[in-house]
Amino acid sequence: MNLPNRLSLVRIVLIPFALLFMLPVRIYGYEPVGWNSFIRSDGMTIAGVIFILASITDFLDGQIARRKNLVTNLGKFLDPLADKVLVIGVLLGFLALGRINAWCVLIIVFRDFMMSGIRLLAATKGEVMAAKMIGKVKTAVQMVAISYLFFEPLLLKGIMNIEYVNPLPVNAITIIGDTLFYLCVILTIISGLDYLIKNLSLFKDSK
Repeated sequence: MNLPNRLSLVRIVLIPFALLFMLPVRIYGYEPVGWNSFIRSDGMTIAGVIFILASITDFLDGQIARRKNLVTNLGKFLDPLADKVLVIGVLLGFLALGRINAWCVLIIVFRDFMMSGIRLLAATKGEVMAAKMIGKVKTAVQMVAISYLFFEPLLLKGIMNIEYVNPLPVNAITIIGDTLFYLCVILTIISGLDYLIKNLSLFKDSK
């Protein structure tokens, strides 16, 4: 297994660790008080560092694969799989914490599944879909928005001396987080429609 594929696997392995530090433990009413107290105070910051490390592996595996001509079928499978599981996994974590809206998560997941379907359809017709600028901008904003949400508790505690509670108080820090995330959702919709409209020809059956 080459280095880019190993980096993709590392990204997949890091996902449960990010969720471990995001979510308090509750098992049939049992809660480890000490652990959950640690998670509520510092867990999100650790999870944020793990998320950023995982995102860096996403950048590195693609760069290394292209520069050293290490593109493989396994890599074509692992890289997008790791990307989607990473993003969807942490979004579900934020959803479980009540930080983000279920409709927003649904829109992001729907767009990813739609894109996978379009790429698969294009592949069956011998076409390769190149990444577009709007998609790259969407991905960049998405990573920034998610990273900000991870470090939001640290900002609340350090700047405003507010503990991370549910629901979060409305203030400048949480408004910035909401704005970044909703911008990410808007770009998700725009990029999804852009890909769909520009690839409508794929849905026409040849006669």
